[in-house]
Amino acid sequence: MNTNKIGSRDNVSLKTKLLAKAALLTIIAVVLQALEFLIPFLPFIPPFLKFELSDIPAILGAFALGPAAGVAIEFVKNVIHFVLGLNPTGGVGELANFIVGSALVIPTGLIYQRHKSKKSAIVGLCVGIVTMVIVAAIFNYTVLLPFYGKIMPIQAIIDMSAAVNPWITDMKTLVIYGIIPFNIFKGVLISILTLLIYKRISPILHR
Repeated sequence: MNTNKIGSRDNVSLKTKLLAKAALLTIIAVVLQALEFLIPFLPFIPPFLKFELSDIPAILGAFALGPAAGVAIEFVKNVIHFVLGLNPTGGVGELANFIVGSALVIPTGLIYQRHKSKKSAIVGLCVGIVTMVIVAAIFNYTVLLPFYGKIMPIQAIIDMSAAVNPWITDMKTLVIYGIIPFNIFKGVLISILTLLIYKRISPILHR
């Protein structure tokens, strides 16, 4: 019996299963990303910041398949979202979603992979939230908002945000009083939901 051929077939089968799981999680992420909505009980959040749950499949992928899989899910879902024209921002929204989502997924996945336990998952998610909030603040202020300003005037964005939050008067306060609170809320809620879901579907993802 040729054990090399058997081993090769097993490796191909394993890779196929991993790709199938990543593809399924990506499809779920694409659907969830399309179901974005405003947060009704946080009226001070600027209306252009819409909430969706597509980071959950990416984190699940990072837990079960590794952080690289989580980032791949983030990337592919945003490419599909852009190609389908589901966000009329010229790709800025998808770029922001990828950068911020990856900032949450990478540290979460790396910490969990070192020691797979509920405690490390919680620690990873907490570090991921902090990283996501910091990265979102920096990238929005230095790259994303100025880039988006080529599509819609920055002052119009500030005026729109000031209508629901009078503390927002310029781009800096938009980041401090709009983008940072939004991402803190998003990170915490997504983390809680991920922990609740992962416990239930972990046996399936690891099968």
